[in-house]
Amino acid sequence: GSFDEWSSSCGVQRVEGFQLTSQDGLDWSVMTENDLPAGLPILAVPAEMILSSSDARVELEGMSGGGVQTAVDKLSKMGAASSVPKFFLFLKMLVEYEKGTESPYFPWLDSLPRLYYNSVSMTDFCYECLPPLVFSLSRIERVKFESICKVLQEVDIISRESKQDKNLCQWAFNAIHTRCQGEIGGEQRIAPMADMFNHGTETEVEISFDDAGNCNVFTTRDVPAGSPLRVSYGCPTNPSIFFATYGFLDETSPATFCKIMNIQSTPELIDLGFDFSRMLFYKDSGDISQEVWDIVLYSKILAQTPDVKQQFYEAHMSGNIELKQAIHQAYMLETANFLKNHVDSFLTQLEELNAKGAGKDLIEHPRLPLIWSHNEFVKLTFLAVKANLDPMVDQAYQERMAA
Repeated sequence: GSFDEWSSSCGVQRVEGFQLTSQDGLDWSVMTENDLPAGLPILAVPAEMILSSSDARVELEGMSGGGVQTAVDKLSKMGAASSVPKFFLFLKMLVEYEKGTESPYFPWLDSLPRLYYNSVSMTDFCYECLPPLVFSLSRIERVKFESICKVLQEVDIISRESKQDKNLCQWAFNAIHTRCQGEIGGEQRIAPMADMFNHGTETEVEISFDDAGNCNVFTTRDVPAGSPLRVSYGCPTNPSIFFATYGFLDETSPATFCKIMNIQSTPELIDLGFDFSRMLFYKDSGDISQEVWDIVLYSKILAQTPDVKQQFYEAHMSGNIELKQAIHQAYMLETANFLKNHVDSFLTQLEELNAKGAGKDLIEHPRLPLIWSHNEFVKLTFLAVKANLDPMVDQAYQERMAA
């Protein structure tokens, strides 16, 4: 369509077989109609087309009588300095939106989704149906959006009407936050056409920017005709982040965070692997990552026995696997029982969260089905873990009784 034609006229180059595809006309992604060998350049987007936070800053501050700088200062004072680069792109989106068809970016803006399913778009009721980790991640996204809307009122290059249009601001915020490339707090870029790749745990392509600011996309492996072309949006073992930020359920994710939320981080726990992306329950096998066993034993079970706790930590740090295993074995019943109780109570909580949404108007809350799907994904993972844990607890109990 017009976005395709526009991108070609702006100098975007694509490999033969590169194809935009959609099942519903709303959600678009990229596939290949041809076999592609590994290491092949498949897409090049010239620097002049790319929206960057540094270019936006220069342009917007040049247009402004000081309001942009005031807004940026306020954002930093609110503790949101890392949001500043994305804030410049957010303003750039609004400036281009206000130009309408006069904007050189109009065909791209017109191709962007209108409806988003991420946390910033959710109703307050949707929040009530979220499990704790997704809820806390979603609150972070919501607070970012609210901070940006607050400081936007200082900006003198956007009309009052646009500044007070919450739907418009939400659309611009979501477009930026779901399409940006760059490290948090660093230079942010959006390359039209390169922003059409979906996420996958298994990826086929990688996006990079050269010194001149051009965007280049290469295949990372041999890709047969008819395959999707996907990039990684981040850690594949934390689907909750994708859900909160991007508003999609990554069903290719092999594992999910174990959802144990009531542990305060310490340097020792970080040494033991205290991290959302490492404390995992595996979806298909129901396996529990070693980090979960270690963290639960150390922080919960050994809390009352500081000598053994210290021994366990030192064994971990020195690589004394035999001593670690011996301590695990001695407390297997307590650790497995703690995890069983956690899994059982979390499954009950999921049932209650899903029951809450039953019978609600999906026109008013269009994101509820996605929340239910997310909760179901987590539930199936937890049921697989439960199938392993229950016999484990029984066995540990029998061994304790026989000792």
